[in-house]
Amino acid sequence: MERAVSTWTSDRFGPVAVLTFTREPGNFMDFSSMVQLGSLLEDLARQTDQVKVVMLASGLDDRFIDHAELSDLARAGAGRASEEELGSWSRALRLLEEIPQPTIAAVDGLASGGGNEIALACTLRVASPRSRFQQPEVAVGIIPGGGGSVRLPRLIGPSRAAEAILTGRLVFAEEALRVGWVNTLLTGTDFPQEALRWVEAIAGNSAPALHAAKHSVVAGSRLPFGDAIATERRLFGELTAGNEALTSGS
Repeated sequence: MERAVSTWTSDRFGPVAVLTFTREPGNFMDFSSMVQLGSLLEDLARQTDQVKVVMLASGLDDRFIDHAELSDLARAGAGRASEEELGSWSRALRLLEEIPQPTIAAVDGLASGGGNEIALACTLRVASPRSRFQQPEVAVGIIPGGGGSVRLPRLIGPSRAAEAILTGRLVFAEEALRVGWVNTLLTGTDFPQEALRWVEAIAGNSAPALHAAKHSVVAGSRLPFGDAIATERRLFGELTAGNEALTSGS
């Protein structure tokens, strides 16, 4: 696979790492960029002492991340994509879910197809009032291929998710907030700064607690109830053992 110029920038704001995607003209997500994202996330996962939260953002106006690059899908369908390329989506989305740090999608504009699936793989989603969300794959004779038909029903319920996927319609910000597609709408005039402040409030908490809480939530969504409870109890016990804040009563 040819290595393209990096479409991601990585910036650090105290304990918050911000990964910004810019690929003109429409922020379509290609295989190379997904490989890059996976590598960045693996690197950040090793920096738990320095990085508490990871935020994904866009460098283009009115776009978060649009659908996957169609030429890549055509190459994959014709058997001309490498193993690294074919595995790039599942690798990056798994890392968004499973790295120790909470991952947050800051959506200011369109998150469609693969772009929405990337947002769904994050721990949380914040959005601006002009944001739109969509899984439009049925219109071109396919279905979501990055977990959209699996993660979205678990997030907003099977019936709502099925309607959004079967129609492929745009879901606007207010509806997305109402059904739980996003966690909050940030209505200030400077969305990037407001999103960063929102994330920094989370990053002000204990890193081990943040990591354990994310682990417990992800495990709880996958494991049988009894196993999930056992995981939570184990993590709780690890954090409470020798916790000076608890023993001092502060």
